[in-house]
Amino acid sequence: QVQLVESGGGLVQAGGSLRLSCAASGLTLDDYAIGWFRQAPGKEREGVSCIGSSGTNTNYADSVKGRFTISRDSAKNTVYLQMNSLKPEDTAVYYCAIRMFRLCVLGEVAYEYWGQGTQVTASS
Repeated sequence: QVQLVESGGGLVQAGGSLRLSCAASGLTLDDYAIGWFRQAPGKEREGVSCIGSSGTNTNYADSVKGRFTISRDSAKNTVYLQMNSLKPEDTAVYYCAIRMFRLCVLGEVAYEYWGQGTQVTASS
């Protein structure tokens, strides 16, 4: 059974940093593309970043380019999202998900397994 667990969310002041983790069980993350998505209250879920199985294929939403960095740790079967210079508009529930292909895309319809999400709040 495939399971994803996000952690690392919390409350920070604008300009602060957080690192989200996405730990997997039931499969090896290295074989697949992993995406991070977020959903703010009253808004649709949007793609934030993704990483391909090789680790060299990455994509970022324009709104987070230069501030967020996605990476993976094969030994821990975990993918991370380092978030710096957080803004109030980054406030949302963040989800990780698995795409059963090697290349990543930011469209959520391409992803099959999802975690439960972790809340990120950046206060002004």
